[in-house]
Amino acid sequence: MDEICVVTTVVDARSAAEGLAAAAVNNRLAACAQLGGQVDSTYWWQQNLETESEWSVQFKTALDRAGALVEQIRSTHPYDVPEILVTRVGSGNPDYTAWVHEQTRP
Repeated sequence: MDEICVVTTVVDARSAAEGLAAAAVNNRLAACAQLGGQVDSTYWWQQNLETESEWSVQFKTALDRAGALVEQIRSTHPYDVPEILVTRVGSGNPDYTAWVHEQTRP
C-alpha cells in the first residue's frame, strides 16, 4: 500500500489559503488541497489571549513528499509560527491512496 498523509494548516485570509493550495498542487507536493470554511481559533500569542477567524487547508500527499510540503508551507506561510500538522493515514481506499501517490510524483 502506498502510504499517504494529511497535512493541515490555517491562515488568516481565503486568498492566502488559495495560494498555499495552488502552490502545493502545482508543485506536485500534494495531490489535492481542500479549503475549509472559516474557523474561530483561540490561542495565546505574545502573552495575549487572541481569538481570530482563520481558513483551514488540508493537503493530501504521499508520506515521502510530506517533508518537502511542510517546508514549502513554512517558507510561504504568512504567520511567524504557523500551525502545520502531519497526520498519517492508517488505511483508506486503495485506489485513492494510489492516486495520491501517483499525483505527487514530479
